[in-house]
Amino acid sequence: MTDILLVEDHRELNELIRVFLEREGYLVQGVFSGEEALAYLTQNKVKLIILDVSLPDMDGFAVCAAVREYSNTPILFLSARVDKEDKMNGFIQGADDYVEKPVDMELLCAKMKALMRREYGMKQEKAVICSGGISVDTDAKQVFLNHREIALTVKEYELLVLFIQNPGKTLRKEYLFDKIWGVDSFSENQTLTVHIKTLRDKIEEEPKNPKRIRTVWGVGYKYEEI
Repeated sequence: MTDILLVEDHRELNELIRVFLEREGYLVQGVFSGEEALAYLTQNKVKLIILDVSLPDMDGFAVCAAVREYSNTPILFLSARVDKEDKMNGFIQGADDYVEKPVDMELLCAKMKALMRREYGMKQEKAVICSGGISVDTDAKQVFLNHREIALTVKEYELLVLFIQNPGKTLRKEYLFDKIWGVDSFSENQTLTVHIKTLRDKIEEEPKNPKRIRTVWGVGYKYEEI
């Protein structure tokens, strides 16, 4: 499940907010119009919607009203339109909060977290681990590469999480095997090599020339964030 659907037609601001929130540990999907947002929501569930008021096709108020016909997903408006009537209209259509532009990122994040706490509880705040283009939803045990979900086996998932939790560290083969398979496992150490290969096939642009999971010859492997 995506944490946040960001609906903002200004591409530079959309990217700026997305990168900031991903660094805070959220999985963010950015779209640029109300139609795109509603199309995305027909196929995907999200935990919170950040919605610009001034959009090129249908405005944010109309999008909010459409969402409220079938969902109580928290909605936080962004807008340079800060007069009382606009704010009142936002709340009448079903918005949960309103952030003025230019956007104060820390205030946006604080309001977002308050909505998430109210709706889902504290545990949701740190459910996602981000590492470069990789996001891991540890509650759902889902992995996303550049916002696309990738299917991992249980052991591949456990290996990836262990690597992401230890960036830049050389992890010995024996340590990795014991952590993932256990010291009493009947598997052979070669099993680790096979799983490293299949994991690289799924997360590396060039699996034969890996940039994330690097081999430290004679010792083990080192994970690098890219």
